[in-house]
Amino acid sequence: MCPYVAPTLSVVTRQVDFRRLFLAELVVFGADWFVMVPLLVLLPQLTGSGVWGALVLAADTGINALLLPLTGTIADRVDRKKIMMAANTAALVGVLLLLGVRGAGTAWLAVVAVAAVAVAKAFYSPAASAALPNVVDAADLAAANAVAGSAWGTMTVVGASLGGVLSAAFSPYACFVIAAVSLVGAALLVWRIRRPLQAPRESDAPHPRTWAAIGEAVRYIAARPRVLALVTVKSAVGLGNGVLTVFPLFAGLFGVGAIGAGALFAVRGAGALVGPVLTRPILDRRSLLLPGLAVSMSLYGIAYLGVALSPWFWLVLVLVFVAHLGGGSNWVLSNYALQAEVPDRLRGRVFATDMMLATLAISISQLGAAALVDSIDERVLIAGSGLVTVVYAIGWRLATRRLPVPERVAA
Repeated sequence: MCPYVAPTLSVVTRQVDFRRLFLAELVVFGADWFVMVPLLVLLPQLTGSGVWGALVLAADTGINALLLPLTGTIADRVDRKKIMMAANTAALVGVLLLLGVRGAGTAWLAVVAVAAVAVAKAFYSPAASAALPNVVDAADLAAANAVAGSAWGTMTVVGASLGGVLSAAFSPYACFVIAAVSLVGAALLVWRIRRPLQAPRESDAPHPRTWAAIGEAVRYIAARPRVLALVTVKSAVGLGNGVLTVFPLFAGLFGVGAIGAGALFAVRGAGALVGPVLTRPILDRRSLLLPGLAVSMSLYGIAYLGVALSPWFWLVLVLVFVAHLGGGSNWVLSNYALQAEVPDRLRGRVFATDMMLATLAISISQLGAAALVDSIDERVLIAGSGLVTVVYAIGWRLATRRLPVPERVAA
């Protein structure tokens, strides 16, 4: 076993509140993909078009991008535990709305339901990311980031694969009900966290108005080239994310249906799960962070260029795994570097800006795919997405090659 794996995973057993936060994230991410894969397979069956699936994905990410500046500010002001519990409740309502999607005439309800879940995630994600350094000891922060970074990948594997299988065996609606029950469990886990999820604030210190608070965070980022580089790095993978729109259709080309689509999303998650573990040593060598980020996003784009050319479905699965190994590494490396730079009082807003830029890039990519998916060959769309990421990675590395390495974790 890799010498970094056991110490990394031990943070889950040693840090009780981190374990609860991590398990809650597993449930939230698992429910998300347990719903999304059956829905993306269901919509083309009901409507005969790939457009509705693309619109669902675009709504999921676009609403996040629009709301994150506001929700990041709230994460720096309001009890983060209350934010996450309320977000779980709102996501539960959105998932239950999916039970009303029964034909082409009600396909619009899928967009509304996913939009409600997206609003919930926009509040949940910055609160959870900003809270993480407060639920672990400082010495365990790198390990906690590696483990937390695997949450999304872990439950994309579990949620997507089970969602595909159970949707084919029973129905998408059974998956929607199971996801709703799971979200109740996630809220209970967050409720049991005992450590404060933010550092103490001075009781007599006035809160700046919302736009002033957002402006403070933007000025903080703009004045620090290294932070600016870190909040733009996820956009490379985001701009290549239009490939997700093509997954159900691409599985159809190989004749593997819902199970194949679930497998594509599952290996995507598996890559995102393995990537943070493999890159764990880089977290302890800050001089490798920026080069590692450039390599990780380049790997994503090159692998998808290979997917577009692959004649075999098994090779497609391998290449998707490799692509998201790079994508998962990119996410965790940039999160850790940001936590090493940003103080707690600004962390929620900076992480919200970081996620806003990433999700805005994803939305642009998915809306572009939605406009082209019914008129351009799926392989061309996948190749174009991969090429965009490679070009962005090269430009980003050229722009950041002389930046100093990230510093130690901020107080």
